[in-house]
Amino acid sequence: MNLIPTVYGAAGTLAAPVLRVLLARRVTAGKEIQARLPERFGIASLPRPPGRLIWIHAASVGETMSVFSVIEALAGRAQVLLTTGTVTSAKLAAERLPAHARHQFVPLDITAWVEPFLAHWRPDCAVFVESEIWPTTLRLTDSHGIPRILINASMSARSAASWRKISKFAETLIFGFRWLHVQSTADAANFRLLGAAGILEWGNLKYAAAPLPYDDAALASLRKTIPGPVWLAASTHPGEESFVLAAHQELLEKFPTLITIIAPRHPARGTEFALPRRSLGQPPVAGQPYIADTLGELGLFYRLVPFAFIGGSLAANIGGHNIAEAARLGIPIITGPHTGEISDQTGKLRDTGSLAEITDAASLAAAVTAWLQNPEAAAQAGARAQTAFAGLEDLPEKLARLILDTAL
Repeated sequence: MNLIPTVYGAAGTLAAPVLRVLLARRVTAGKEIQARLPERFGIASLPRPPGRLIWIHAASVGETMSVFSVIEALAGRAQVLLTTGTVTSAKLAAERLPAHARHQFVPLDITAWVEPFLAHWRPDCAVFVESEIWPTTLRLTDSHGIPRILINASMSARSAASWRKISKFAETLIFGFRWLHVQSTADAANFRLLGAAGILEWGNLKYAAAPLPYDDAALASLRKTIPGPVWLAASTHPGEESFVLAAHQELLEKFPTLITIIAPRHPARGTEFALPRRSLGQPPVAGQPYIADTLGELGLFYRLVPFAFIGGSLAANIGGHNIAEAARLGIPIITGPHTGEISDQTGKLRDTGSLAEITDAASLAAAVTAWLQNPEAAAQAGARAQTAFAGLEDLPEKLARLILDTAL
């Protein structure tokens, strides 16, 4: 008998009072919304719509962005409940979700909180995105007879090795999925090492997402405000900005009016910088870095610049962020050396010659200089980057049909 899920569930129940305190502290820190805190305890703030309901769970902004295309593909055939766990993803959902979908915060993985959530929403199918899987939630989903699917799943060789050490627990989490749609052939191989079945190698959903939105008027205004050289450092983490700022200082010797746009991965960190900030309505200043600390405007900044550095790649504990959404807009990419979580994406760009890989501020400045001094080469690299992620336009519809066929 596999006792691990039972022990885990009991431990979670014992931890519930502590989790309530932690959630209250997160409200104070701006990481939870006070009025919607009951949702974290499984208390719905919206009624269940009539008819077939598909529950899709995504962890945060990146996963939410990738699954919008599937939600849109389900229009007219099912209602959708999207759950996430962060304030930024909730704000994004409020801006982007179509009329047939609604958002709730996912309850924490405690039996007493997941049960009322499932009893209220009664989904016909549960769809989990990437690696966002929780033992108690999965166990209770199964006990309610709700079929579940994992889409855009990834499994590194290192993770597979770790799961094999607790194979009985892996069986509970992974084998219960009717279908496992994986991002790449390497991911499929790692899941098979664990004995998983029902694997679908249909490609990475992030390559099929709709282009990031932007505002025409805002883009025209920024282009007028920034007539000189400009580049972007997107999705940066603490510590990475120091490399970017050092590179900017070095670059000023050759490009005195250069504007370096920094878009932190978490926009709330904009307050950490004593620089002009987008969230305050301040304009860029020639020769200075500019902090793009707003939500949902990356599409705007990607269209403003000839190339971009994508963060999470100079920070060793992250493993890289989605570079496909920028490349698909026709701009070449700069990354750091830590891209183990996006090796499939970096491989595609490396093969097309549209990826510059750097290790520190000096090599970052050199990569920026090369493309600023040769805009034609940057444009050609951008065109190659765009083609690297083509060919998956029908993937959202394929996944929507799979989900509908699996639903009760």
